[in-house]
Amino acid sequence: MDREGNRAERERRQRRFERGEGKLKGILIVTIVVLGIYTAWKILPPYVNDYQLADKMQEQSRYAMVNRYTEDQIRDNIYKIMQDLDIPARREDIKIVANGNVVKISLDYTVPVDVLMYHTDLHFSPNSETKSLL
Repeated sequence: MDREGNRAERERRQRRFERGEGKLKGILIVTIVVLGIYTAWKILPPYVNDYQLADKMQEQSRYAMVNRYTEDQIRDNIYKIMQDLDIPARREDIKIVANGNVVKISLDYTVPVDVLMYHTDLHFSPNSETKSLL
């Protein structure tokens, strides 16, 4: 009797899965994973672009120090980089201090992000400072 009861219980469990009762959980998991991937697809690019801009700003501040660039030349170089990276800021937003001993570059900008029905603004403030060794 005990063996037959166990066998009947196993068959009943197998039939439950055959009826498709576990499909809702699978659909829910797939939906959550897809939403997570979509959210990352929308939110990660501004962070990557900010990192690349900060790196280029550091590079440009070093070049400007060595090559004695004017503030307008530095601003033009940074603005070209911003256009390549699709950063939503104006040329006038780039703050530059360049004299013989130091080159400082800073920028504040906001990137609007829409994820389905949720809207947020990501604020970034990359900056760079290079000081003369002499």
